[in-house]
Amino acid sequence: MTIAVTADIIGSRQLADRAEAQRAFDETIARVERDLPVATQGLRPTVGDEQQAIYPTLEAALGAILLLRLALPDGVEFRYGIGIGDVGRVPSATSAQGISDGPGWWAARSAIEHLEALQRRAAPQARSWIVAHESVADQHADAVRWANAHLLTRDEIVGAMSERVRRLTYGRCLSLTQRELAAAEGITQSAVSQGLSTSGAAAVVEGFRLLGLN
Repeated sequence: MTIAVTADIIGSRQLADRAEAQRAFDETIARVERDLPVATQGLRPTVGDEQQAIYPTLEAALGAILLLRLALPDGVEFRYGIGIGDVGRVPSATSAQGISDGPGWWAARSAIEHLEALQRRAAPQARSWIVAHESVADQHADAVRWANAHLLTRDEIVGAMSERVRRLTYGRCLSLTQRELAAAEGITQSAVSQGLSTSGAAAVVEGFRLLGLN
């Protein structure tokens, strides 16, 4: 299975400082890829407001996307189109490596388009969606349905978190203790515990654990 991810910057034209936002994206992506080195091809800019990555499994993609969502600062966000399907390279006279193309990328683009409609219609906090290309849709139908149901709930919880609580949740996903998080934030351990317990963070952390990535 190949998982292609297209990450589309949300509201790029409304960002006060596009260059600063790109720096935040680049630094956060680098941090996540150090903390969770699961990508076959790391998330990198392509054209306009898009970045693309390839993951070996759906679990790897979902884990990396969660950490990215948790680590990005307020006001700087992606929507993530996740495509299941083959990815290859088309020869190009202008690129020695060729151009990455294939059903996985087409499915990821369809996922982005579905997300945009979903955000307008019913779920403004939705940030992630999965589409399996028709060539592999039957064999992955159940997994896609279950994972999208999970993502809708996860996105709703994460979308309601403050920036600090997202940082705390990120740390718990990486198995840092509450004492370690309190020291890093300069707050008490009880404040860490309260922030995590009132935000739904425990469910998010448990969901990350069940992906089996660490």
